[in-house]
Amino acid sequence: MAKSGQGVSRRFGGPAGWISVAVPLGLFLWFLQFVTPVASAEVVVFSFAWIPSLGVDLSFMLDGLSLTFALLISGIGALVTLYSTTYLGGHIHYPRFVVFLLMFMVGMLGLVLSENLIGLFVFWEITTISSYLLIGFDSDSAKSRRSALQALLLTGTGGLALLAGIVMLGNVAGSFNLSEILAQGDMIRAHPLYVPITILFLAGAFTKSAQFPFHFWLPNAMAAPTPVSAYLHSATMVKAGIYLMARMNPALGSTDLWFWTLIIAGGFTTVFASILALRQSDIKQVLAYTTLMALGALTLFIGAGTSDAIKAAMLFLVVHSLYKAALFLMIGIVDHETGTREASVLRGLARKMPITFAGAALAAISMAGIPPFVGFIGKEFLYKAGLGLDVASLWVTGTIFAASALMFVAAGIVAFRPFFGPLADTPSPAKEGPWPMWIGPLLLGGLSLGFGILPNLAESWLVAPATWAVYGDPSVVVDLYLFKEVNAAFILSLVTFATGAVIYLVHGRLREVLARVFAANPIKFDPAWDHILNGLKAIAAWQTNLLQSGVLQRYLFVVFATLAIAILGTIWAKGVGLTINLEEKLDGLLFKHWAVLVFISAGALLTAYTGSRMTAIASLGVVGIGVALIFIMFSAPDVAITQLLVETLVVVLVAVAMLKLPHLDPPDKRDRRPWHAILSICVGVAVTAVLLAVLQGNFDPRLTTYFEQTSWPEAYGRNIVNVILVDFRATDTFGEIAVVMVAALAAYALLRGTHYGRKPAPEQEDQP
Repeated sequence: MAKSGQGVSRRFGGPAGWISVAVPLGLFLWFLQFVTPVASAEVVVFSFAWIPSLGVDLSFMLDGLSLTFALLISGIGALVTLYSTTYLGGHIHYPRFVVFLLMFMVGMLGLVLSENLIGLFVFWEITTISSYLLIGFDSDSAKSRRSALQALLLTGTGGLALLAGIVMLGNVAGSFNLSEILAQGDMIRAHPLYVPITILFLAGAFTKSAQFPFHFWLPNAMAAPTPVSAYLHSATMVKAGIYLMARMNPALGSTDLWFWTLIIAGGFTTVFASILALRQSDIKQVLAYTTLMALGALTLFIGAGTSDAIKAAMLFLVVHSLYKAALFLMIGIVDHETGTREASVLRGLARKMPITFAGAALAAISMAGIPPFVGFIGKEFLYKAGLGLDVASLWVTGTIFAASALMFVAAGIVAFRPFFGPLADTPSPAKEGPWPMWIGPLLLGGLSLGFGILPNLAESWLVAPATWAVYGDPSVVVDLYLFKEVNAAFILSLVTFATGAVIYLVHGRLREVLARVFAANPIKFDPAWDHILNGLKAIAAWQTNLLQSGVLQRYLFVVFATLAIAILGTIWAKGVGLTINLEEKLDGLLFKHWAVLVFISAGALLTAYTGSRMTAIASLGVVGIGVALIFIMFSAPDVAITQLLVETLVVVLVAVAMLKLPHLDPPDKRDRRPWHAILSICVGVAVTAVLLAVLQGNFDPRLTTYFEQTSWPEAYGRNIVNVILVDFRATDTFGEIAVVMVAALAAYALLRGTHYGRKPAPEQEDQP
């Protein structure tokens, strides 16, 4: 993309580039000041009133978990944006890219910092929309558009499930504030709605973090530019689901449902993705599947829920973010300078790109879990946590062993194979990239080495506070070490190295075997996605052809039928009992009441059965006048006058409109009368039932009392109805007026120039 013909001359991306670097760097430096208090188990809260009437505040919370994510988001974000100033700085749409990327960064920061679940969901959706724009940045590419839409639909559907879960959880806990919800874990787990709440939350988390069977959108999202892949799909967006599970662990965890769902889904995703990584020849795709592996491992250990498991998960979260972002950026340099990402083509790049190789080597060694890098410590603690489980220890440990061995192989494929051997011919002559591109991999790889040599830094700044927040107990001891003793975890690490080396030597033949196996497998998730979309399109087309027939009568029939079914169905489902004493009600009726009833009924029947448009309009006006008489009889003359004036105006306007409509042959009476009559009766019964239900309920006079007490002192009006319309709900009334005006203008534009109720001449009927 950076080399496309659509380029402009910019140095480091111009003003947009410098702004894109300054914003995340400034945020990173600002978050650093909270490291010390948060390391002491302190929680920092910022709160602003957002929707006071609903008790919703825009609250932000900095604890160990949110601060760890905030530092990763802003720190890696600064390196990625610096990288993109060179990688995409000359692209004609680079400023647009910066806007999308910063929007995503704000969404991710808001998501991990939000102390309110409603706020969390708002930022969750911001990340969904902005990631769609970033994945589909190369909008000329059909592949990019498809991948962006796929990510949007899958994660958006999960977001809707999450919203339902948030609403249910807020009702159960009596609050949407996380601090209050997390403190009620025992009550929430014992509540009858715990199961659906957990399922809905996990649906949102699994789609966002690409857990099996929603895994296929993440490799496809690699169609995005490399800075997007490095940022969204390794360090930030895909970890939003991980964050959600980790954050909700004190409230929803420690149950069989949570434990088995997460360790099965996470374990399967881990191994399945690792195997799929070996099938790839595109090194960017290899990294995509190893990202799936890491996400599965994090899900697995969050589900395990022990203190050791949470420690391992939080450590691996940091480890993975460092090496994976570095490797993605490295691949971008290789692709940018050589024109290819194919592992079968790339050879001997170390002599032409020594700095890039250094960054790749640092990150890959950590990825392979080789000491003294922090990746080794992460793998050790994963083994330690798996071996310490009372239940499913063999499953967890075996899963991590298989994934770690295959990760060793992937590290070799991605970061060593392309740089050793004789120099191969590439589409573009290999050369070192500019410094804004290689500084990120070097710094991230250096941090992997630094945290490995000095693990106490990662422990005190990141891992320990995050563990306390997820486990819900600040007394948990977190002690990271590079080497302490020869134990089962250490022996497993040595076996992992040996197994990984053997697999690496035969991975070429193994890839061929895997290709044949997967080719014979009838279950293919990505093509299945296309089949699902095609099915939805077919259903939509059938529904459209059924309902959007162009006949106004059918439209109205469907609308009112839906209304009647919804109301009557709800009354039946809720078992609402409706009682009315007809004798008592009828005793109070006078002659004038019966006269108005007959008056309205006659108008309604005449409207239904007349064959004349003008007669129907006039009789419909009679119904409106009858309604005005009802208001007068019940001491509401102001409302009656308004009803009368509106009715008169409507009759005149409709009459004018009818005169301008073309002549239509009368419809077949057999087509309309019976079903229309049945529907009218059903709607009438439904509305009557609603009115009876309202009248039988307890009247709440608080709103009435408020208007009575405040109409004159605050609005200086003695007519309460008018005060409500023009003062208390003035904006609403203004909006209604605006809607009527727009509708009138639209009607005028539509009807202008039509014939006045006469048939067109025969010779003119076929003219456009």
